[in-house]
Amino acid sequence: MTAVGVVGLGYVGLTLAVTLCRKGFTVHGMDVSPSVLAALGAGRPHLFEPGVEEGLRSFLGQRLCVGPALPVGGLDAAILCVSTPVNPDTHAPELDNLRLAARHIAERCGEDTLVIVRSTVPVGATREVVLPELRARWARPRLAFAPERTIQGQALRELEELPQVVGGLDTESRERAAALFARVTRRIVPVASLETAELVKLVNNCHTDLIYSYGNEVALMAERFRLDPLEVIQAANLDYPRPDLARPGFVGGGCLSKDPYILLSAATRAGYAPWLVGQARGLNERLPLHVAERLVSLIRETRGSAEGARLCVLGWAYKGWPPTDDMRGTPIVPMLPLFRAAGLALRGHDFLVRGDVIENLGATPVTLEAGFDAADAVLVVTNHPEYATLDLPRLLGALRRPAVVYDCWRILGEEAVRAAGVRYAGIGYG
Repeated sequence: MTAVGVVGLGYVGLTLAVTLCRKGFTVHGMDVSPSVLAALGAGRPHLFEPGVEEGLRSFLGQRLCVGPALPVGGLDAAILCVSTPVNPDTHAPELDNLRLAARHIAERCGEDTLVIVRSTVPVGATREVVLPELRARWARPRLAFAPERTIQGQALRELEELPQVVGGLDTESRERAAALFARVTRRIVPVASLETAELVKLVNNCHTDLIYSYGNEVALMAERFRLDPLEVIQAANLDYPRPDLARPGFVGGGCLSKDPYILLSAATRAGYAPWLVGQARGLNERLPLHVAERLVSLIRETRGSAEGARLCVLGWAYKGWPPTDDMRGTPIVPMLPLFRAAGLALRGHDFLVRGDVIENLGATPVTLEAGFDAADAVLVVTNHPEYATLDLPRLLGALRRPAVVYDCWRILGEEAVRAAGVRYAGIGYG
């Protein structure tokens, strides 16, 4: 097996395509976005992921081809990596991309082509959505599900190091998919069915959402008790053999902001309404609003009014570590209406997010120096490691007094902030 098609060249598809090239496969990448194809065709990735740009330079035009369609015939396997969003209003999974991608594969490939679904889907969707498209043209499809479970910022490393779960329509499909991924990673975890593998991905991500939500709940309780949530969490974790409590912080991104809804939909359809999944997601989605409300309140307490106050927002992507430019599920977006309603003047800085993206969201993109200059408040949204190394005495000296620093991840030096005569707060603290 040497020739592989990858349908969908977003984070999942592009990182997989580069990794497969590194492992000796010939990869035909397909995407429907003209801007994505133009960027990749010029050797410029449309997203930030360490190692991807170097991979493009090494393999483009040799082992890697990109285009708007798969080649006719000649592929040993085709892997679906298309987006599977949820409706913004109903949170119902939208699977049209999956259906159209499966149809495209069936039209362009032969029935001896192994089809692998890598997109996150509701339990049963590979069998119910993909399989009928293949069977409409093929007598005996080979079909598997192999979930992607990497973290952005470390995807190329994790693709080779994480165990790969594989479920198949039948034994042959599972074994062929396992053989493909055995060339990529060190350990294969075969499971009994397509549905088992689908559920593995969903419970992995929902478990992460749940763990983080409890850390956030601890912080919100500590705020009411006027206690330091980090002190509580660190003391609870120290040399204690049970699972660690998570630090409070925002939970977003392309997966954690939608996968709980995909699992909720699938479970409800099967006759079970989950108790924890929806509550955890709801709490994590509420946190940015809580932070925005608390910050506006602090600015009013400090200045007497929030109208016209200058707020510098540090970090616009959904996370800072590992660094990314991904804006999916970013906490700053739900905060913005509250800031506008309060009359704040927004400035924005991010090490990776482009200035035009920040500007389109209603803020003035600035350097760090310009962001602090005569600002009334600073909001640290992401834990990008470079924010922890700022020259605080110099930057804080440029703030207009009285001023507030709201450090969501507690990565700035609290003592340095207070020593500069600036009020300091964080999630559940101050």
